[in-house]
Amino acid sequence: MYLPKHFDESRDEELLRTLAAFPLGTLVVNGPNGLDANHVPFLVDEASHSPRRLHAHVARANPLCTEARDGDEVLVIFRAGDAYISPNWYPSKHETHRAVPTWNYRVVHVHGKIHVRDDERFVCGVVARLTRTHEAGTGSPKPWKMTDSAPEYIDQMLAAIVGIEIEVTRMVGKWKVSQNREARDRIAAAQALRERGEQVISGAMLE
Repeated sequence: MYLPKHFDESRDEELLRTLAAFPLGTLVVNGPNGLDANHVPFLVDEASHSPRRLHAHVARANPLCTEARDGDEVLVIFRAGDAYISPNWYPSKHETHRAVPTWNYRVVHVHGKIHVRDDERFVCGVVARLTRTHEAGTGSPKPWKMTDSAPEYIDQMLAAIVGIEIEVTRMVGKWKVSQNREARDRIAAAQALRERGEQVISGAMLE
């Protein structure tokens, strides 16, 4: 990934916070049939710190389960918002007429080694943690839990998936949020985005 220094986000705690807030990752593998991508919600394993690990699950029928070799290098891409930026929003443009459109975004690239975990205890634990995490964000007074369904149904569903573990080797963050513009341009563009209902990138531009 092309990463000019002024767009580099290397704070570990900020990258982890972003993964938690935007958990749907694009898992890219280079298998026997070439590059392939799967879109999977991930969790950071809080029990592991060195090396850090990401956990997820995929359908047993997914070719990834048989094509990914243990320890293969993979890339997981997390997108944390994006938005088109019009030069008309920059005050400086109307003075100098030296501005062009761009696209702002935040992404985290997680590089690591993949391990397919086909054991019931691991898979059940991943599903339980994913459920607790995301049900908590629904605002429901009675969040759904696995025991709400019949045990035989849950067993059937668990048998149809396998666990995925990514042993993280490095994380790279790119925050392209107009840091290369003067403050008045950045603030005006963020306000223009907010007026159009875009909150994620506009908020990042004003941090």
